[in-house]
Amino acid sequence: MSEAGTLDPARDTASDTRTTSARRRFAVSGSTFLLGLILPVSTALAYEAAFRLGLVQARLLPPPSKILVTLWDLARSGELATHVGATTLRVLLGFGLGSLAGMLLGALTGSSPTARRLLDPTLQALRAIPSLAWVPLFILWLGIFENSKIALIATGVFFPVYLGVMAAIANVDRKIVEVGRAFRLSRSAMARRVLLPAILPDFVVALRSGLGLGFMFVVAAEIMGASEGLGYLLVDGQQLGKPDQILAAIIAFAILGKFGDWLLVAGSKPFLSWQDSHSRIS
Repeated sequence: MSEAGTLDPARDTASDTRTTSARRRFAVSGSTFLLGLILPVSTALAYEAAFRLGLVQARLLPPPSKILVTLWDLARSGELATHVGATTLRVLLGFGLGSLAGMLLGALTGSSPTARRLLDPTLQALRAIPSLAWVPLFILWLGIFENSKIALIATGVFFPVYLGVMAAIANVDRKIVEVGRAFRLSRSAMARRVLLPAILPDFVVALRSGLGLGFMFVVAAEIMGASEGLGYLLVDGQQLGKPDQILAAIIAFAILGKFGDWLLVAGSKPFLSWQDSHSRIS
C-alpha cells in the first residue's frame, strides 16, 4: 500500500482510463443523438421552405413553425405538462403490471414444456385480438376511469414481454446449462449465473417492444373518455378541426416514447457490459 500523502501511479492510471472511457462514451452518445436529428430536422426544414415558397398548401398539414407555436402555447399554459404527466403515469403503471405478468408467465412457459403446451396456445390466440376489441369489455368490467385504461395498456405490454421471455428461456444454449451442471451449481446459482445473463439481452429487447406497444395502447385507452392526456389532445384536435394540435400531440408522443426507450436502454447497459458483440443496438 502507498503511504499517506504519496501518489499511487496505478490508481491514477486506472482513474484516468475510466475518465477517458466515460468521455468517449459521452462523445459517442452525443454524436449519435445529433446524427439521429438529421432526418427529422431536414424534413421539417424542407417542408417549411416549401410552405414559405408557396409550393404546398398547409391547410391540413401545418408547417413546423405553426406546430412549434402550438407546442409553446400548450407548454406556457401548463396544459402540455398536465397531459404529458397523465399519459406518462398511465404508461408507467400499465408497463409495470404488463411486464411483470409477461415476465412471470414467460418464465413459466419457457422453462416448463408442460406449461408451454397448456398455456401458450390460449395466450397466442389472445395476442391476435386487436387492441380496440378489448375497450368495450374493459369499460364494462372496470368502468370508464383509470382502471380500464391501465388494464388496456398492461394488456398491450404483456404479450411482447411474455413472448420475448418465453423464447429467450426456451432457446438458451444447452451446452451453457451443461457447463453449469458440470460445476455443480445449485438451482439458484444456475439461474443467477447462467440463465439470467443468457436471456438478459432478449429480455431487454422484449421490454423495449412492450414499452413501444404501451405508448400505442395508451392512445386507445385515452380515447375511452379521458379528460387529460396526449390521446385526449389528439381527439380534441380532431373534433375542433385543429391539425396543428393533433401534430403537436403526435410529436409529444414521439419525444416521450423515445425518451422512455432511451432510459430503458441506458438503465440496462451496466447489466450488459459483458457483451462483446459486433454492434450494439441503442
